[in-house]
Amino acid sequence: MYKITFNFEQKGLEPVTIEGVEDGQSILEVALLNEIDLHHNCGGVCACSTCHLYVNEGENHIEELSDKEEDFIDRAVSPRLNSRLGCQCVLLPGSGNIAVTLPDQTQFLGE
Repeated sequence: MYKITFNFEQKGLEPVTIEGVEDGQSILEVALLNEIDLHHNCGGVCACSTCHLYVNEGENHIEELSDKEEDFIDRAVSPRLNSRLGCQCVLLPGSGNIAVTLPDQTQFLGE
């Protein structure tokens, strides 16, 4: 089982920690199941960059970066070395702690 902490760049949002997360799920799926707003315009099939996030801890617990994912990360707003797409961050068998930061999602809402 995993413990995933979601941090937010958007002002006014406090970190959320989800415990007891089973492997095989993507970080996007975990976010949506726990009412954490992480945009996913393509439906989570690695065809856009709206579920872009930063993996701060636990990158060894998620599937490796693919060439296709890397191409879409290059199109994301403010990519960094620890950028990933939430739909592609599938939890590997095992357990541990993962911490991610979600970029400010208001850029997609026109706020």
